[in-house]
Order: sequence, then C-alpha cells, then structure tokens
Amino acid sequence: MNFEDTPIGGVIIVTPEPLADERGFFARIWCSKEFSARGMPADMVQASISHNLNAGTIRGMHFSWPPSKEFKLVRCERGRIYDVVVDLRPDSPTFARHFAIELTDEGRVALLIPPGVAHGFQTLSANSDVLYMMTDYYRAELADGVRFDDPAFNVRWPRPVTTIVERDRTYRDFDALDHRRKFERALAAA
Repeated sequence: MNFEDTPIGGVIIVTPEPLADERGFFARIWCSKEFSARGMPADMVQASISHNLNAGTIRGMHFSWPPSKEFKLVRCERGRIYDVVVDLRPDSPTFARHFAIELTDEGRVALLIPPGVAHGFQTLSANSDVLYMMTDYYRAELADGVRFDDPAFNVRWPRPVTTIVERDRTYRDFDALDHRRKFERALAAA
C-alpha cells in the first residue's frame, strides 16, 4: 500500500498496490502492521456499507465529539463519489478548511479520516457503495454534523443535489467560536 498525506493533517490517501495476472489482480487494502508502522490506527472495530441509489445523493458532513477516537477508512466499492473532509479540530492549523477527492471502484483508493474531522460525500453515479472501517464504536450521543453547503467551508459540490436527508440539510450555520467552546468542554469531560 502507498500512503500519501493531504493538506489536512492526519487525512491520508491509501492506495493499494495490485498484483495483476491473467486472473485479474490481488491487492491488500488493510494491514494493521503497515498502518501501525506509520503511526496510524491499527485496530478496526466496526465496518459499515452505505448503498446509494441515486447520483447526486449527499451524505454528511458527519463527525463525532470527544471522547470518540474514531478514525474512518473510507473506500468506494462500487461507482464513483466526491469525498469531502472538513477539519473541525480547533487546534489544527487547517481548522475549518476542507479537502476533496474523487473515489472510484476502479481506482480503489481509500481515505483515512482522523477524529475531529467531518466527512461526507456526493455520489457521482447511481448505485454507489461506500465501505467504512472504523476504529471506535458508534455512539449516537457523540454523533453530530455540519451542513454540507455551509458557507464557512465553501465546499463546491460537483453535481446538483438529488437526494439528502433532512438532518444533513438542516444543520445550523457553523459558528467557529461556539464549536471551539463545545469541543473544549467535550475534551475536558472525556
């Protein structure tokens, strides 16, 4: 596997190295030894799949408050998605900045997303499947999000939105000062 840093600290592009022959190819997409050797999380405890019927569907932008230590490894298993992360870690030099990448079933690239970074995507093809591997168990009381079109982040989605749930469409406007305070309180309580 190849590991490539992005402009958002801790967000890593993970690219498999396929071994091809007349049958097709074989590629490792996860190895705790390789991840831990690079100082990245090595223990995944949950995996989920997101099936998306329509092109233009948006899911996100989701994150978890401390004490969650959830890293996500996200890969598009079928179709194409425009994957976006927003840095919501108040002490980060890239706080409130975003990074986007197209993930496809052909490229097989994955994105490693650290705790405190919001994640979302827009499907670029119908019937897209997205695989998530997580290092922490989901806790509904820590789950939150920011609006996909919040002007604070200036994300330019590539397609018109065709499908989005009310929760993702109606998060309130992002307030950086309020977020910093809530983050600090959550850390202190952890």
